[in-house]
Amino acid sequence: MKIIWANVLAIYSRELQSYFVTPWGYLIAGIFWSVSGFFFSVLYYNLMGQSVQMGSDPNLPPIDFAYELIRTFLRVLGQVSMFILPILSMNLYTEERKRGTLELLATSPITNWAVALAKLSAAVTFFFTMLLPILAYQIFALNGANPAIPLEPLLWGYFGLLLLASAILSLGMFISSLTESTIVAAIGTFGLVLLLSLIDTISNSTTGLVTDVISHISLLKHYENLVQGVVDTSSMVAFGSYILLGIFLTAQSVEAFRFQRS
Repeated sequence: MKIIWANVLAIYSRELQSYFVTPWGYLIAGIFWSVSGFFFSVLYYNLMGQSVQMGSDPNLPPIDFAYELIRTFLRVLGQVSMFILPILSMNLYTEERKRGTLELLATSPITNWAVALAKLSAAVTFFFTMLLPILAYQIFALNGANPAIPLEPLLWGYFGLLLLASAILSLGMFISSLTESTIVAAIGTFGLVLLLSLIDTISNSTTGLVTDVISHISLLKHYENLVQGVVDTSSMVAFGSYILLGIFLTAQSVEAFRFQRS
């Protein structure tokens, strides 16, 4: 067991290091930070203007500026992340196929599940490091809010974003295990992201039993619940199911590759 975990840690360290030693990782992070910072600035000044306008008109209800900014920005950040994550996941297995090392992984003593878990953990860790500066400047910008903003809803929102990213990265990892083309892997994961967005749109435009069923499989709906501070077991189960599904499908894909080569 110790040997297995040592191998998992070695793969995790190698994958995580690859994000920091290549320009590609910094390019992804730079684009993500630039786009997120742009939207935060736009939302900040737009909501500030609305807050001033409502404060000067006694007929308009007051607006909780800080809370609305947090909630709106986290929604936008979720949308931005869904278009960054396919780029982050497209190299997880395609490079192994290109270099011819996928067969070595498939036939190694370490299980395919463990390899997939290590690769996914590295990608999620890198995404987490990308979120830290955004969380920091958001706390700094809202530090002077009166009354003071409780950190709990903000942290729950970022926790939900991390779960959303883990689910998409896990499914994107499976898609990357099917091809040696990073472009195909990225496009396939983008298509999956669009499908998830479509599911959420259908959920918002229907009523009754259909809405209930779709809401259970809509990642964006569960993410929205966490952004609003609604924490329930169904959301955790949904995110966990998507993550485990991606790992399972990836392991089966690598196993199928091993049988093709044998």
